[in-house]
Amino acid sequence: MAVDALTDVIGVRVGHATRTGDGWLTGTTVVLAPEGGAVAAVDVRGGGPGTKETDALDPRNLVQKVEAVVLTGGSAYGLDAASGVMGWLEEQGRGVRVGPDPAHVVPVVPAACVFDLGRGGDFRARPDAATGRAAVEAAAAGAVGAPVPEGCVGAGTGAAVGPLKGGVGTASAVLGSGVTVAALVVANAAGSAMDPETGVLYGELFQGRVSYPEAGVHEAARRRLAECAAKNGRPPLNTTLAVVATDADLSKAQAQKLAGTAHDGIARAVRPVHLLNDGDTVFALATGARPLDAEHPLALNEILAAGADLVARAIVRAVRAADSVDGPGGTWPSYEELYGSR
Repeated sequence: MAVDALTDVIGVRVGHATRTGDGWLTGTTVVLAPEGGAVAAVDVRGGGPGTKETDALDPRNLVQKVEAVVLTGGSAYGLDAASGVMGWLEEQGRGVRVGPDPAHVVPVVPAACVFDLGRGGDFRARPDAATGRAAVEAAAAGAVGAPVPEGCVGAGTGAAVGPLKGGVGTASAVLGSGVTVAALVVANAAGSAMDPETGVLYGELFQGRVSYPEAGVHEAARRRLAECAAKNGRPPLNTTLAVVATDADLSKAQAQKLAGTAHDGIARAVRPVHLLNDGDTVFALATGARPLDAEHPLALNEILAAGADLVARAIVRAVRAADSVDGPGGTWPSYEELYGSR
């Protein structure tokens, strides 16, 4: 049964490690590919990215498949979480084989980070290798097709989107061809997910009929947001991260195109995007379980379009699933606190 999550791509698992309290408000999320790996690609659009091993995903380079992708808080410091994932994968014998012994592997673990330093109060409270190991172990322990927790979990624990609390969101769809496409995002942007004039989430404008908040509710929300912004001081820094996955049999070049077009989903749901202070990064994974329909010339285009649609919907779900935070590192009200589910 589909759960409207990244795990609807059979074999893909998601695990979160979340740290809160005592100065912590951060975490790590690991997307674990099926054993044997998935074709992987990346497209980086932000002017201030924090990434690891993304060069390996260039279609011109050697590595064809990866076993995991790491999304983490902690800014560049948090990229150390990937080391814990590498260690776990090595123990499982999963990675690029580099010697005669099956245990001689080098796991290639692409990673990207969001800025959440100090949002729990302690600037030095950030994910490390142990956090990454906890997240990949959680992913491996999950059942195939299991629901994915959303909101303030994993890499979305300390996320903020403009004046609102951000988090993790996910969504999936099965296309007419039978191909499954899904997305998982960490919404943590300098831009806003909400139209300041109406209170409507930008991403919902692309999902059909929109219910606008009542004028009194919106005015109260605007006052609350202004108070929080004044208390927090400087606006939040980057970044929106996403993993788009499909069971289609894609080449690395096709997967890279999927990662690129999926950025359109960020642009629909967050304004502005891809700024100098953003690190907006999208990974694409293709498990290859379902061949592309050779008699359907638009099959790849449908996958590309779906990736963008699902990233936008996942950002909406991230913002709606988030919980308010009011602590020593700042105050970020949730969208649901301000406007309710409507």
